[in-house]
Amino acid sequence: MSQRNSIAAKSAARERLRAERERQAKKDKAKRQFIVGGAVVAVLAIAVGIGVAVVKMNQPSYWAKAANQPLVQPANSSGKNGTSIVIGNASNKHVLKVYEDMRCPVCAQFEQTSGASVQKLAANGTYQISYTMGTFLDGNLKGTGSKNALAALGAALNVSKDAFVEYHTLLYSAKYHPVETTDTFSSNKKLIELAQKTKLLKDNKTFQNAVNKGTYDKWALTMSKQFDSDGITGTPTVKLDGKAIANVQSMTAAQFESAVNTQLGKK
Repeated sequence: MSQRNSIAAKSAARERLRAERERQAKKDKAKRQFIVGGAVVAVLAIAVGIGVAVVKMNQPSYWAKAANQPLVQPANSSGKNGTSIVIGNASNKHVLKVYEDMRCPVCAQFEQTSGASVQKLAANGTYQISYTMGTFLDGNLKGTGSKNALAALGAALNVSKDAFVEYHTLLYSAKYHPVETTDTFSSNKKLIELAQKTKLLKDNKTFQNAVNKGTYDKWALTMSKQFDSDGITGTPTVKLDGKAIANVQSMTAAQFESAVNTQLGKK
C-alpha cells in the first residue's frame, strides 16, 4: 500500500470514529433528556396527585354538607324543629320519654324485650311516647349508620306514625339489627331493602326517594343535637314524667309494665 493510500485510510478511519462518537453522544444526550423528562413528568404527576388529595381532604364531608342544608321536618314530627316523635295521644299528661341510638345493641335488646309493651301502654292511654334519637355511636365507633338510619326513620315518619313504629321495630329486631361495630345502616340501599319487609313502606316511592336524596339528613343532625342538649349520656334512657326508669334493658316486658304502674302510683 502506498503512503498516500495509508494516510487516506487512516483519515477515513478517524472520520468514521468521529462520526460514531457524535452519534453515540447524540444518543446519550437523547437518553438523558428522556430520563430527565420522565422524572419531571413523574414529579408533576405526584404533585398533582398530592394536590388532588389535599383538595379532597379539605372538602367538607357528606354530613358536614348536610348540616348546612335547609331543615326539612318530616310530617308527623313534633316539638321545636321536629325533634320529638310522639306516639299515642299527644294530650296525655303522662309522657314516656325514650332516648335511643339506632346502632345501640342495648337499645335493640330493650326494644326486642319490651318494645311491644311500650307501644301497648301508649295505645291504651297510659302515657304518650316521645322519642328523641341520638347518633353518638357514629362518633365513638366511626361510621354514619346512626345518622343514616335516623334520617330513614324521618322518611318513615313522614309517611305516617304507624310506618315509623313498624320500621323502628324492624330495624331493632333480632333478625335485622347489626352488631354495633358493623356499620350496616350506613347504606341507603340496605335501609330501603329492609323497608321492603314492612307493610306500610313496601314499594313506597316517597320513602325511597327521601332516603336516597337525604331529605331528612339535616333533621337527623338537628335531633341528635337535641339529644346531646338533653344531657343524655347512655342509651337506652327511658323517663316517665321526667323520672328515669332504671335498668330497662334488663327488664322483662312484665317488669317494665310493673315499673310504669308503680311510678304512676297504680297497683
